[in-house]
Amino acid sequence: MKFFVTMDRDEDGAWIAECPSIPGCVSQGDTREEALANVREAIVLCLEVRAERGLPLTIETKLVEVAL
Repeated sequence: MKFFVTMDRDEDGAWIAECPSIPGCVSQGDTREEALANVREAIVLCLEVRAERGLPLTIETKLVEVAL
């Protein structure tokens, strides 16, 4: 399976990685690489928990461009 992940930096410079199609699936790291490795692990664990609880594995998301 492939998932889109957002990457942002917080106020302290840590990288925050989130998988929008899996509610609550967020991780972080001191570097981009560390954050990506951590969110990969988080995705696997989140999918396992959602399956165990009988929840949908993912929710529908859509990337939309907003002009200002």
